[in-house]
Amino acid sequence: MKYKAIFIDIDDTLLDYIPCCRAAFDVAMKSTDRFTDRAQNTDRYTSDELFNIFFEISGRLFSEAKHGLHTIAEVMELYPQEFIAAIGYPESAVDPFKHAFRAAWGTTHTLVPGAKETLEALQAKGYRLFAASNSFGHLQRSRLEHAGILHFFEDTYISMDIGYDKPDIRFYQEALRRCGLQPSEVLMIGDSMTTDVLGAQAAGIDARFFDRKSDNLFALIADL
Repeated sequence: MKYKAIFIDIDDTLLDYIPCCRAAFDVAMKSTDRFTDRAQNTDRYTSDELFNIFFEISGRLFSEAKHGLHTIAEVMELYPQEFIAAIGYPESAVDPFKHAFRAAWGTTHTLVPGAKETLEALQAKGYRLFAASNSFGHLQRSRLEHAGILHFFEDTYISMDIGYDKPDIRFYQEALRRCGLQPSEVLMIGDSMTTDVLGAQAAGIDARFFDRKSDNLFALIADL
């Protein structure tokens, strides 16, 4: 084998981000409404419209984080604030929404088609497997466990635990230090050209881009 280990991203590589996000969002909105009087002008929004507002705000902030404009920790604080302000809720609704969303996020676990089969195949071939993701470590591990795939991973390298966000080269350097491998011994797989592919390559790690729109994850690793 050319590689000894595989680093693999979580969201939109193993777990399907949009349905997971929507499930957590719906729980958070219900929880927030129980503790907060809805502002009158939010009555004009349907639940889908509210989610679209949230998704656009969070997506923009995460995209900006990929280019170094925010840390992931900052994004986690910014998107609840911006969303609550955008829909006309009072500022007191920010914390209830944020905490409810995070708690629900830790249970979301919709798998990308072929994800489990891919991990099974890689494990059967003898690869050491490590999850590599930008988020809170305990939430991502909880999601992997709910999805029934946590046991495939020897360790999980999550930005809030590592201390650096992908694509920072220090994220990958610390991950390599922890698993005791050289860059040439590892392959990174992920759906982000910026954080997963270019970030890994900057650290000397080979990488494969997973395009959710056109790629089959299992086929992507067929030659390994």
